[in-house]
Amino acid sequence: MAEQLTIMAVHAHPDDEVISTGGLFARYAAEGIRTVLVTCTNGEQGDGPGGIKPGQPGHDPDAVRALRLAELRESAAILGIEHVELLGYRDSGMDGWDGNQDPEAFWNTPVVQAAARLDELMRHYRPQVVVTYDENGNYGHPDHIQANRIALAAAESSGIPEKLYYTAIPRESAREMFEAFKASGQDMGDFEPPEDFGTPMDQITAVVDVAPYVRRKVKALEAHGSQGDSMPFLRLPEDIQQLVFASESFVRHLNRVDAAPALESDLFAGLR
Repeated sequence: MAEQLTIMAVHAHPDDEVISTGGLFARYAAEGIRTVLVTCTNGEQGDGPGGIKPGQPGHDPDAVRALRLAELRESAAILGIEHVELLGYRDSGMDGWDGNQDPEAFWNTPVVQAAARLDELMRHYRPQVVVTYDENGNYGHPDHIQANRIALAAAESSGIPEKLYYTAIPRESAREMFEAFKASGQDMGDFEPPEDFGTPMDQITAVVDVAPYVRRKVKALEAHGSQGDSMPFLRLPEDIQQLVFASESFVRHLNRVDAAPALESDLFAGLR
């Protein structure tokens, strides 16, 4: 009997599941594919109630953890994610934050130790497809980099995934997205994305149409309301949200499927 088609995404924090794979989860759940989310940290370095930032008076990491995990459960329900697995590591914070030094932070956990736990989950769910971040965590976040490391190690030790993908923002689309932010009146301050921000289109190997699931993705982002300051997407007009979220892009890092085409519109291409 053929194994059930299963996708597993390995993400760093509550809310990461929406930003780069929310449409993917919603689409594959609707198609009857088993969806598994592994969230590595509890998000303690996020904003607290009232927008209190880490390091500010009144920021309570334990309260933030409880809030963000509740938001994660709501988001997962909206996206139709069938299984949510929490590794429970402490959020390391952005690169250079004090949280990087916490001995209990995910960033400081030995890769072999965390990868062994992920290996067990891969052996349990047997995902043909795994999605995570690239070697730089897409933008240098320590916990995203660590998620990449343990996903690669567990994929190798278990030998189970047939394909492994990195999330990606096409470089060409990133510039369009930034212009859309400015055109909608968003205050971007002096920020200008670097010229090399995003992934060149000729390196992207999969573009998945998730246009029918954009509203669900937006609702899942709204479920993470405590982190609203870091979600400018929610302040975009609905038509721009539809444009920005209509597809999700990936770079295939591992492939054991001979029938998979060079450019895919389905991460399960060659598997069904």
